[in-house]
Amino acid sequence: MTQKKSKLNRRDFISSSAKMALAAVSLPLLKSSPALAKPAGRKLKVALVGTGIRGSGTWGKALIKNYSDVLEMVGLCDINPVRMEYAKGYMGAECPTYTDFEKMIEETSPDTVVVTTTDCFHAKYICQAMKMGCDVITEKPMATDEKMAQEILDTERKTGKKLIVTFNYRFSPETVKIKEILMSREIGEITSVDFNYYLDVYHGASYFRRWHGLKQYSGSLFVHKATHHFDLMNWWLSAEPVEVYAHGELRKYGHNNAFRSVRCKDCPHKEKCEFFWDITTNEHLMNLYVKAESADGYIRDSCVFRKKINIWDTMTAQVQYHNRVMMSYSLNAFMPYEGYCVGFNGTKGRLDARIYHSQPWKVTNLADFRITHSFKTSKTFNLTSGGGGHWGADRIMQDRIFREPGPDPLGQAADSRHGALSILIGIAARRSIEQERPFKIEELVKM
Repeated sequence: MTQKKSKLNRRDFISSSAKMALAAVSLPLLKSSPALAKPAGRKLKVALVGTGIRGSGTWGKALIKNYSDVLEMVGLCDINPVRMEYAKGYMGAECPTYTDFEKMIEETSPDTVVVTTTDCFHAKYICQAMKMGCDVITEKPMATDEKMAQEILDTERKTGKKLIVTFNYRFSPETVKIKEILMSREIGEITSVDFNYYLDVYHGASYFRRWHGLKQYSGSLFVHKATHHFDLMNWWLSAEPVEVYAHGELRKYGHNNAFRSVRCKDCPHKEKCEFFWDITTNEHLMNLYVKAESADGYIRDSCVFRKKINIWDTMTAQVQYHNRVMMSYSLNAFMPYEGYCVGFNGTKGRLDARIYHSQPWKVTNLADFRITHSFKTSKTFNLTSGGGGHWGADRIMQDRIFREPGPDPLGQAADSRHGALSILIGIAARRSIEQERPFKIEELVKM
């Protein structure tokens, strides 16, 4: 009985997927979004909400330094006034600061709002900004649950305003090369993908020190971190996710230790803890976070073994796409090295890519590639990294947003629909783990 039911559901699922594949050619979700509307005769007025490390750096200091000829920063907003004042000086901004978001919009009338707050508050500020007449640029993830995602899609449709989701990975040298190879169809039609991402014991641990370690703030690493990876796969495959089945465990951090404390800075176990991290050696982080603790109590160097951590550090997911491509994905957050391996199986061969981000041995390349044709020999090649944030990707992406977008043959620009599709895989994975069953994307959001 069980086997027959399973086979029937499988046939129904494949049939449904095939219908979606045929219908997909008429859907706009895989088309690139246009650039921001540029005001005639003046600079673009930009306001920033969220002055943490990413906001004050990539979307604050970098914008003022590199784009002051085409935009002006008209307002900063943060719930922590101490952090915001330091960030303002660090950025070199000369604009007013606010703890009241709506007041900032009313008084500064920005054309565009950049959202770089804690993940769970993205939707709140995105929707409010659009309702008040602003276009929005948001850091990933666009939202952390399906209700927030639905609200954003509905608000954008009702207001007619524009949302850009900043998927900088689409502009990295190695991801562009992968996209070009797949578009060339050198290995034929893609049938399945193996995607394994490794966060090392330094970068991976950092998520468990911060607010990211709490599911209610980050949506888990399946949403906060993996949204990058899921967006890449959606983009690489030019495909929509249909169903997700996932597993997750907390195996290293949180409750998995014999000792713990509140934070690293005052920890009595610092001499024996492998994960001890001395924030006092970083003047910028001391000013941005430690000296601002009195305003909101946020601790930047929290213990990675605190028991209230409720996200996973070991994750796997199986994702089925509308075009029948199957992806096997894993994310591990305490590895001895960092980077990823991705392999695309095609009807004419296989593409293997190994990307190096950090490792305890010398590597001269950013990425190594191998293309193996069926019944033929293999060929290998490599790429070196670009300079700047995220191997040059941040600057390229921002040039596309704030200067001339130019032709977009690879479809790198990302809008709200792309943002939704990426987080919905992670949200479906989370729901799948919680409910111990496969989860369909259509159960979450009405696109």
